[in-house]
Amino acid sequence: MPSVREERRSHHGTQTVHRVALLLRTVASMGSQGTRLIDLARQTGLERPTVHRLLKGLMKEGLVDQQASTRRYHLGQLVFELGLAAVPQFDLRQLCEPAMLRIAERTGDTVFLSARSGNDVVCLDRKEGSFPIKTLTVDVGNRRPLGVGAGGGALLMALPDKEIDKILAASSRQLSRYVDLKVQDVRAIIKRARELGYMFNDRQVTPGAMSIGLPITVPHGSPIAAISIGAISARMTAARRQELVTVLRREVKELERQFQMQGSRLKG
Repeated sequence: MPSVREERRSHHGTQTVHRVALLLRTVASMGSQGTRLIDLARQTGLERPTVHRLLKGLMKEGLVDQQASTRRYHLGQLVFELGLAAVPQFDLRQLCEPAMLRIAERTGDTVFLSARSGNDVVCLDRKEGSFPIKTLTVDVGNRRPLGVGAGGGALLMALPDKEIDKILAASSRQLSRYVDLKVQDVRAIIKRARELGYMFNDRQVTPGAMSIGLPITVPHGSPIAAISIGAISARMTAARRQELVTVLRREVKELERQFQMQGSRLKG
């Protein structure tokens, strides 16, 4: 039987790991602009001395870097190196690239591949058509709370309600950064998405732009990823939206078939 001291030490270690992961996810969500110490404390709910102490340790290990001129924190070089060493069971980008290229060529719009990472959505890939949105600055590697944008909303709409409740409860602080988005707003967006049969983002993130998205799912499993199409509002009329959804559904259905086959091979 572990002693009380050992149990306390184990709990403290688990708590530290959780806080470090939370900090890294929050820093990552800010992208290239970085973030300040005071903003990290506010967004994570941790005390400033705690955040500062953890950041010093992360900087020492190369997981976080601080730009001297702005004093803002960014992900460090070691994160990139670790990412190169991570080998998934199958490469989402590689498998989805042909479909994304076909969608971009067929529609002329910008196509995004997104995947879930904890309570966030990460942009894994982006393909631009002949009429790309120059103002839609969602870069590969950008991280946002689930429910933000068409990709994040598509992933969320495919999850059970209980899981959505947990995600939104954990992300409520971060949501307000996106057009002052609130938990009840996301719930309304997800309700509409389920009624439409696809995610329709007509108010979040980028003024003058709209996007639609669908999750890529397999039987009896959580969504693997999501593909979304972004365009300026003038190209997202109700009639054209239906055309885009038809194109998107066809490619997503084929991807789901491929993922199911890939999964069967891995099990075999």
